[in-house]
Amino acid sequence: MDLSAIDIQNIESEWLTNEKVSLDVLRLDKLHPVVSGNKWFKLKYYVEEATARNKSTIATFGGAWSNHIIAAAYAAKDAGLPSVGIIRGEKPAKLSYTLTYAQELGMELFFVSRDKYRRKKEIIQDFSASDWYWIDEGGYGKTGAKGASEILNSVNMSHYTHIIASVGTGTMLAGLLLASTNEQTIIGISSMKGNTGIDQNIKHLIENRSPTPSFEINHDYHFGGYGKHPQSLIAFVNEVYHQHRLPLDIIYTGKTYFAIKDMAEKNRFKPGNRLLMIHSGGLQGNKSLPEKVLAF
Repeated sequence: MDLSAIDIQNIESEWLTNEKVSLDVLRLDKLHPVVSGNKWFKLKYYVEEATARNKSTIATFGGAWSNHIIAAAYAAKDAGLPSVGIIRGEKPAKLSYTLTYAQELGMELFFVSRDKYRRKKEIIQDFSASDWYWIDEGGYGKTGAKGASEILNSVNMSHYTHIIASVGTGTMLAGLLLASTNEQTIIGISSMKGNTGIDQNIKHLIENRSPTPSFEINHDYHFGGYGKHPQSLIAFVNEVYHQHRLPLDIIYTGKTYFAIKDMAEKNRFKPGNRLLMIHSGGLQGNKSLPEKVLAF
């Protein structure tokens, strides 16, 4: 993987000038067209471990538009391993772009009811495949957090007072916490409604970090819930692209960028604060929208 493809985009805008804060965006979305953004970092050590342990297959979990599913399918193929995806919900009449591409990459798909999907240990037992290597949904786990901790390797950490990122499973944010210093404020923007257990999930992943870093999760910018994308969000994402040529996705980064702007305008940050937003990739999820809804 060519890490040199990642760069930092400085954002210049009136709302930043007015609030006397600066904003850079770490463009992880440029890393790879399929294993996009934070996914490569989270999957890196899982795939290495599966190979080292001579596992025959990589198996994982996700939804119909899961960034993790498509990234895991590609990463497994790249490592020379078959892959299996356990997909939440009944099989649709027409597969999503994500699942179609995952199949093309060699992933075998199994659809389970939403009720059964919650019982992942039971699913793993049903397959009874001791030579399969299982990765939790979204790459959640300490191995995923270890990989995510390398996201900030190319960043001059002393330059930033705040690091802000979207939160799904919390694995990436845990990685950022493992790599951050006590001088930084780490803020996660939850893409899910009522995701109150996320704090404990993150703390579990960083329990060996001493001293334990502090962080905050903001639950005010989910736009109605996971996967919800009202017209106001679509318009905002298009506006950002027109102004800065910065493509955002409708599940994670669009909501995170909106949150940063809204918090700045509400004086959440102090004059002189220097913000770094992590662009976690996931642009393939935009293909769930009809053509020409987005400007890119």
